[in-house]
Amino acid sequence: MRKLLTMLLLWLTACSAGPSGDTYPVRLNSVGFLPAKAKIATIIQPCSQFEVKRLADDSTVFSGKVTGPFHQKDVNQNAWLADFSAFADTGSYYLDVPGVGRSVAFRISDDVFRFPYKTAMRAFYLWRCGTAVEGDFNGQHYAHAACHLDDGYCDYTGQKGVIRNGTGGWHDAGDYGKYTVNAGITLGTLFLAWEQFRAALENVKLNLPETAPGYPGYLEELKWETDWLLKMPYPDGSGRVSHKLTRVNFAGFIMPEDDKGKRYFTEWSSAATADFAAVMAMAARNFQPYDSAYAEKCLEAAKNSYEFLKEHPEMKPFEQGDFKTGAYKVKSDKSERLWAATELWETTGNAAYLADFESVALMIHPLIDSDWDWSNVKNMAMFTYVLSGRNGKNADLLARIQKAILANADTLVAKGQKDIYGRSLGSRYYWGCNGTVARQAVNLQVANAISPNRAYTNAVVSIADHLLGRNVYDRSYVTGIGFRPPMHPHDRRSAADGIEEPWPGYLVGGGRSATNWHDKQSDYTTNEIAINWQAALVYALAGLIEEEN
Repeated sequence: MRKLLTMLLLWLTACSAGPSGDTYPVRLNSVGFLPAKAKIATIIQPCSQFEVKRLADDSTVFSGKVTGPFHQKDVNQNAWLADFSAFADTGSYYLDVPGVGRSVAFRISDDVFRFPYKTAMRAFYLWRCGTAVEGDFNGQHYAHAACHLDDGYCDYTGQKGVIRNGTGGWHDAGDYGKYTVNAGITLGTLFLAWEQFRAALENVKLNLPETAPGYPGYLEELKWETDWLLKMPYPDGSGRVSHKLTRVNFAGFIMPEDDKGKRYFTEWSSAATADFAAVMAMAARNFQPYDSAYAEKCLEAAKNSYEFLKEHPEMKPFEQGDFKTGAYKVKSDKSERLWAATELWETTGNAAYLADFESVALMIHPLIDSDWDWSNVKNMAMFTYVLSGRNGKNADLLARIQKAILANADTLVAKGQKDIYGRSLGSRYYWGCNGTVARQAVNLQVANAISPNRAYTNAVVSIADHLLGRNVYDRSYVTGIGFRPPMHPHDRRSAADGIEEPWPGYLVGGGRSATNWHDKQSDYTTNEIAINWQAALVYALAGLIEEEN
């Protein structure tokens, strides 16, 4: 009986709670907290004290005084903060604020982020294209049949009516397209998570179908996307890489197997070619212990595309032409080329790649960005360079980059502490900004790897807190996880499968201002899902899984 009650409690705290429309004046991470890490709640009504109470018997186990009030313009709220970081006993609790009310229930546990991490990572499997997928979550069975098996037509690459194999990979977002540039930042982030947190991630069983025998489950999923990406170079061996593989127009809100529209390889772009080279170099070194022949295939593809870029230094932009699907256009391909050079150097040790990186990096200012995504992957290049154990680095440049990384992390910590909801991006909002909030965990964890600092990892905790309920909406931003998670993401599967609850584990993009997130299927500018944001969420949670060990 005790085991049954414990399982029920874990389910209640992991999944949505309370009737639709309920909010609490005490806002916090509704999933929970690690015992030895920061624990902060935001209270939006005047108060002076708070109590932590045990859920089982309402007994007070910790109490303290709040700080505040703090006024924040973007949400137009006064807030008081309750810091109960000193309380480290595991169990299930809630915050009670005399004269105000209580919070949603939460756990304190060494493994509190394991279930959200596993659900978010398995979401990539559920995004698979070219195969049937299925999975159970919270009593619901999610599935779709094999889809897009005729990828794709070569009309836009000079072979009208010819079909070339482009099957596999992940659907990119709420639509069913597949885009090389976005695959680049996505795989890059996920490979980096593996390289930094491998010891912890190897211990999490993802329960995936075996599609890459001998691979760890995590890398097995990454290989599914890598297999597809290897099909995106032009078949002429030039090294050029198609920018995307999509329909001309988006499909309607139908299941993927019902999407019968023609899908096309598009013309190449230099950004896509450079992103391809970077992630194939990462794939080569990460897959090498499990399949040396496949790793060599990835490396040769990376080298080939990089050599093409060296021979053609001019930027080749992507032009949409007939296409109305995602453009993923960059203003410059310099950061992509920089990233490719770094990853090839890290994988091969070839000094020529190192020279290519350093000659450009010496002229870059600023060296590190707080706000970055697929259109600017400079940080990925810098992080790989700094974290590399290889010899031969320019000592002055290395010191400058390290200093920039630490200064940037300090800035993120300060911004998160200043924001009443712990948001390290501060008052910047735009399409997909939740993904950037999650991605700032990369900046912080790289800084922590250089110079371990409790403030950096607590800032990552604050990022997870914000995404999982400590925000102006008092809601989780991740489908199926936490208190009142999104119910209507801009996701064709969730709209078309006849199940009320959406497909689980996906981070939605968030408001384009501080208060205009709409949990509406039609509002793709605030409620879509996308692989690059998802990879950032997985990375953020992966680092907190590491903290458990």
